[in-house]
Amino acid sequence: MYRFQMLDALTQNSKISQRSLAELCSLSVGKVNYMLNQLADEKMIVIKKSGKANRYEVTENGKEYLKNELDQLHGTKVIIHNNERKIVKQAVILAAGTKAEFDKPACLLPIKDTTLLERNIGILENNGIEKIIIVTGYKKEAFDEITALKENPAIHFVENPRYLWTGSMASLATASELLTDDFILLEDDILIEESAVTELINHEERDCLLVTQESGFGDEAFIEIQNNYLYKISKDIHQLNRIDGEMTGITKFSYEVYKEMLQLFETNKNPYVNYEYILLDVSRIINVSFLKITDLVWAEIDSYEHHFKVIDKFYPMLQRKEAEFKERELKQVIATALNIGIDKVTSVEALGGLTNRNFKVTVAGQEYAARIPGKGTEQYINRLDEKVNSEITSRLGINPEVIYFNAETGLKIVRFIPDAETLNPKTGTREDNLIQVASIFHTLHTSGETFNARFDVFEKITEYETLLEVLNGVLFDGHDAVKQQVLELEEYYKSLNIKPVPCHNDPLAENFVKSGEEKMFLIDWEFSGMNDPLWDVAAYIIEAELSPAEEKLFLLEYFNGDVTTAGLQQLLLNKIFLDFLWTIWALMKEAGGEDFGSYAFTRFTRAQNNLQEYQNHYKGYEILGKI
Repeated sequence: MYRFQMLDALTQNSKISQRSLAELCSLSVGKVNYMLNQLADEKMIVIKKSGKANRYEVTENGKEYLKNELDQLHGTKVIIHNNERKIVKQAVILAAGTKAEFDKPACLLPIKDTTLLERNIGILENNGIEKIIIVTGYKKEAFDEITALKENPAIHFVENPRYLWTGSMASLATASELLTDDFILLEDDILIEESAVTELINHEERDCLLVTQESGFGDEAFIEIQNNYLYKISKDIHQLNRIDGEMTGITKFSYEVYKEMLQLFETNKNPYVNYEYILLDVSRIINVSFLKITDLVWAEIDSYEHHFKVIDKFYPMLQRKEAEFKERELKQVIATALNIGIDKVTSVEALGGLTNRNFKVTVAGQEYAARIPGKGTEQYINRLDEKVNSEITSRLGINPEVIYFNAETGLKIVRFIPDAETLNPKTGTREDNLIQVASIFHTLHTSGETFNARFDVFEKITEYETLLEVLNGVLFDGHDAVKQQVLELEEYYKSLNIKPVPCHNDPLAENFVKSGEEKMFLIDWEFSGMNDPLWDVAAYIIEAELSPAEEKLFLLEYFNGDVTTAGLQQLLLNKIFLDFLWTIWALMKEAGGEDFGSYAFTRFTRAQNNLQEYQNHYKGYEILGKI
């Protein structure tokens, strides 16, 4: 360090005195004298007499030493992160800029059956992003016309009112009050593969550019890499020693680097500066990494010509590639689970599913059904309990054989049901099907088995209300009044001391699958647990929308003809409880971004009606007898 300081000082003043040199380098005069002689011995300086004083000339060796030290110094970066990778939960979409040819923001242009914005929001949410900040400016009122955006609790809008007189850094700075952690940035006019965004979000480096090879779209921002980190960014190809990639308009930022950028921007004198160049300035002292994907399908929409090419060429190409990728990805998941080669998984076919993704897969000539859990289900589903309960019901013969179940990921593979016919609310009311459903319930409820966990509706109500509050969801008007009545009934209900038995707890008609005419299975045991058996019975009656006559037939089958008035009272209590619970569940799912239409409201009003019926028929009376 002192050697560098002394040589640097001597290049600027060859006639400096040893005392002045000592003060400059914070050394004693004796130490300075010793080091000057050592530098002369190493041929880094030449000491020449100039009257009574000395003159110190730095040699070529000394100059080379200084150059090497300066290069190393310039290559030294500040380390602001520990080595732990952070999970990214926030995103910014820059949508303030204007495009001369468009009468709306580029992200709202139609792309076949969607828009750029809808697609990119879906990609972000699929990758665990919980807060999406959209920076508006040009034609900001166009966003108000999209109801789905206003109703999505993950979406937050901020405005750059000076978008005509500022660059993209000013727009990014407007998000500062909402950003609280690492985030991913997307420019609004970019169409890109979902897998690329996933890979960037999961990249080990917290500050990382997504780059690809030169596209030829026009207005490209090229980068040059040095020592595996960002070195230069320029739209002028002549300013780079080499082109290592082209920026795609998608970048992952650490919160610390973002704050450094904001500090630099505060002293900036050019309002038109773009965020890339502020990031480049920060990269002089902090390493910024890159992820290069060379075979990337992507496009930027700056004109109607670009828009046409996206619709005609890039989007169909992207859809084909993503479909192939997702099928290959699923095949690999199945192959890994079953410990076989991927070539053994010969076909994958999508099946239905309200929350989960379900597939029919063929493996070495055998057919299986695979279930991949829906996003967010881990918050309210215990997969270990489901695994244990699924295996029990497989042994009972009312659930397909479980081939594989991962209690951590929720991936489930079961033997495919041959000649499968899934019930629906219409076919679920037929007498032959009602008889088989009642038989399955009877087998389950009288099996003597013990399921993992207890399904306690009152605990679930509290759990779902808590999750709803976390998601900033909204309850219906009148919720508190209904809840108060439910809690009053809880005390009486618990006094009945009903013995819990194994229950499915979510027996939609669609969860019953026939195999031919003689065999029926009950699938999807996510909510299963020990519970009142009449919960299952009440749930099926409601979900299949049985008429009073069909309900009476169903109850006669289930109870073997012995239907008591006390049993009907217990059944009505369960109807009230389950409608109230699934109301809150549906509101919770909607607060998480899913659309359940009128499902929650229908449940809530039916709970209110059944509460009134209970008041009319049972309140204050001891119930005995049969129908």
